[in-house]
Amino acid sequence: MRILLVHKYYYRRGGDCVYVLNLEEGLKKMGHEVAIFSMSHPSNFETQWSSYFPSEVDFSKKQNIFTALRRPFGTREVASKFSAMIDEFRPDVVHFNNIHSQLSPIVVEIAKRKGIRVVWTIHDYKLLCPRYDCLKSGVEPCELCFDDKSFVLKGKCMKNSLIASILAYGEAKKWSRERLEKSTDVFVAPSEFMRSKLIKGGFSPNKVVTLLNSINTDLCKNVSFEKSDYYCFIGRLSHEKGINTLLEAASKLPYKLILIGTGPLYSDLKKHESENIEFVGFKNWEEIKAIVSKARFSVVPSEWYETFGLVNAESMCLGTPVLGANVGGIPELIIDGDNGMIFESRNVDDLKNKIELMWNADFNYQKISNDALIKFDSDSYCNEILKIYQGDRI
Repeated sequence: MRILLVHKYYYRRGGDCVYVLNLEEGLKKMGHEVAIFSMSHPSNFETQWSSYFPSEVDFSKKQNIFTALRRPFGTREVASKFSAMIDEFRPDVVHFNNIHSQLSPIVVEIAKRKGIRVVWTIHDYKLLCPRYDCLKSGVEPCELCFDDKSFVLKGKCMKNSLIASILAYGEAKKWSRERLEKSTDVFVAPSEFMRSKLIKGGFSPNKVVTLLNSINTDLCKNVSFEKSDYYCFIGRLSHEKGINTLLEAASKLPYKLILIGTGPLYSDLKKHESENIEFVGFKNWEEIKAIVSKARFSVVPSEWYETFGLVNAESMCLGTPVLGANVGGIPELIIDGDNGMIFESRNVDDLKNKIELMWNADFNYQKISNDALIKFDSDSYCNEILKIYQGDRI
């Protein structure tokens, strides 16, 4: 097949980007022709298709601000370059990922008008929530915009700014559910939780299929299952990740916690560093692999609707059980007592108690790894996504 993958970034920026890069590699390995359409960016990987990429926009910079503000609504540059690329590559299917703001859903409508099958993997809640994450004031879970997008204005949900919220509202109204659903053959949800929210937000159940994400399992092989006396957290140090809840629980326990990652709270949280709480900052994959594979368990204390949770899959593939919050798609990956445990999100006492249970529990680490390597295998994922491309699954 000739497959066009569309994502607003073409470098390792976050979990959604890693998904696209792994999918590209997996499909090419199976002999398919794969092209990429993305936004120009100095960190992009090299590709023969980069001449079709529209110019970079950065909403954090003031230069070219008017160009940046027009981009979410669909610009002539994006439309013309995407249309030209389709005419050149002639794909059998276009697989969209995160495209809002930097590219805009205008590309979805163009693909559909050209008679190409459209598949769209959902990595966040932008189709339901103008601020992407279903968090009110960036803290509390909220679904008000599922029915009425004007709540983004009433709550000034975007950066606590009325202007930013007006722009987000305008974008949501232009790219309405009805409009996007009309141009999309299949929406792929990475968890049953995400699928249920899309359906709750009005999307047709007949157009939404669940398919758990995969990872590059080759990177998780050849590890020792000998554990050291610590547990770990891997991820962005920000409020929605539940990091404050974790630190409050950890401070009451004698067990060592290692935190991998950076984020907006890094400087403030470093003040909590102690004999049993260590912040190690950013680490590359090999360093992460070494730390996580030797941890007794990892903790995923999220307080927002995690769509999947890449760190869950990576941890399990490394033979490390997961203590996860009962929120979003996290519980779907955890078999209590087998590859981890579940605790009540935002509940410090329950988290503390479960950390103690995890610390003293006996797990079959090799079995956890073996099961996960099968469950999150990229070849198996590619076979399933090909069925979706070909219309065998919806």
